Amino acid sequence: MSFEAIRQVTQAEEENRARKTQAQAEAKRVVAEAERAGRAHLEQARSQAEEQVRGFMKQAEEKAAQRTKEALAQTEASCGALRAKAEGRLAQAAQSIVRRVVNS
Repeated sequence: MSFEAIRQVTQAEEENRARKTQAQAEAKRVVAEAERAGRAHLEQARSQAEEQVRGFMKQAEEKAAQRTKEALAQTEASCGALRAKAEGRLAQAAQSIVRRVVNS
């Protein structure tokens, strides 16, 4: 093999090594960029999910407060009706007691 051929082979090998090193560096950069983008996307999704959960919790608390208010109003109405009914029977009960005492 001539000296020129050896030099060309050596030069081609050097160029291949340089391209391989450059390709490896580019691959590392692409992977690092993809990981960074993935982490950013994950953080954004997590943030959106947390915001959505806060919204759901607020809605649930509002519904619970409304149902509690309705239940209290209904209970107060029932208690009022029972109280009125009991007060209506109070006079009858007093008369019944008086009769028993007088008749005994």
